[in-house]
Amino acid sequence: MTLFWISTVVLSLAAILLIVLPFINKKANNDEMLRDELNKAFYKDRLVELEVEAEEGLVDNQQELIADLKQSLLDDVPTQKDTAKTQISTVGVVVPSVILVLVVTYGMYFQFGALDKVQHWQEVSSNLPELSKKLMSSEGGALTDDELEDLTLALRTRLHYQPKDSTGWLLLGRIALANRDAETAKDSMERAYKLEPKNEDVQLGFAQALMLSPDEADQNQARLILSRLIQNDYVDLRVFSLLAFDSFERQDYPGAVKYWSIMQQMIGPQDSRYEMLSRSIESAQKKMGDTMGVDQGKSVAVTLELAADVNADPKSVLVVSVHRADGSPMPIAAARYPLGTFPRTVVLDDGNSMMEGLKLSSLETLMVRARLDTDGNVSTRDGDWYGESEVVELGAPVTININKQY
Repeated sequence: MTLFWISTVVLSLAAILLIVLPFINKKANNDEMLRDELNKAFYKDRLVELEVEAEEGLVDNQQELIADLKQSLLDDVPTQKDTAKTQISTVGVVVPSVILVLVVTYGMYFQFGALDKVQHWQEVSSNLPELSKKLMSSEGGALTDDELEDLTLALRTRLHYQPKDSTGWLLLGRIALANRDAETAKDSMERAYKLEPKNEDVQLGFAQALMLSPDEADQNQARLILSRLIQNDYVDLRVFSLLAFDSFERQDYPGAVKYWSIMQQMIGPQDSRYEMLSRSIESAQKKMGDTMGVDQGKSVAVTLELAADVNADPKSVLVVSVHRADGSPMPIAAARYPLGTFPRTVVLDDGNSMMEGLKLSSLETLMVRARLDTDGNVSTRDGDWYGESEVVELGAPVTININKQY
């Protein structure tokens, strides 16, 4: 704030200098000296003219004319009183002008310069550490709307001067997430991620921001980040929460049930969130029943996982097929899907049957195979990754780990 007032003083002095400078230059020109020089030149020219006129006989009283000329020269010399009046006149212009500049400058600023907002901005900036600790400890829940606005203002100020502060970008992103500001959240979290790509809190925040984006590419990137986080020795509960929410939104209800169940195991029945998770699981199970139709138990829900050492070609196609329990190579039902992301769940029913007169719902037991087809030709298998399930009853959930290669 002190620097601001010093700046105003410097600018005001510059304005005053512009007013005083013309008067200084006028004094430097020395008008009296210039007038004396002009009078002397005029006097000498007139003497020469009188000399010429006397020689030509045009004047008879040359000496009297010379005397009158000298008297005129003396009369034109200003007195000290006149000089003093000129100086007083200069001061009378300069001083009021300087006062007017100061009054108008500071008066206009106090009236229209939003001084109260500037002071509030300075107070908020100084209060940044306290607000940051409050946000970090409570995930923003204990902060009022005004405090969130103040914290946002303080963070933007700090990040303007310290753009490489990853913690600041992370905090700004969390505030944006709390306000459902997807664009600001994504931009802030992305900046933090670029500065600290290995920080798990930053990775989680970035994934959460990407989940809010309507862009499918952003959502896929979020799933990729979450799939890496879930492989760590310690997995934050929020990772499973995001995966469950994403699965539910994509109508992958078995996947949502899976992640919410894991969350229940992590927190235990004594946690107040346990019942809420139970209601979420019941909702997803109901959705599973609605998705499978009235013939629930006459379809197969297959959860597909990709082994960590599998380097899948992005152009691969996922082929899922249902076979007899004896492992017959001819599929009873099959479906093709884009590669997408893993883990994922797909559902096959009679609509995917391959043989006329033989429906998937007619099987009592079955096995499921999944393959990443790299060349688009199901009859060729060289280099394709695959996995298969154990024999299960129709309607039972199936999990396949794609971890083998032909």
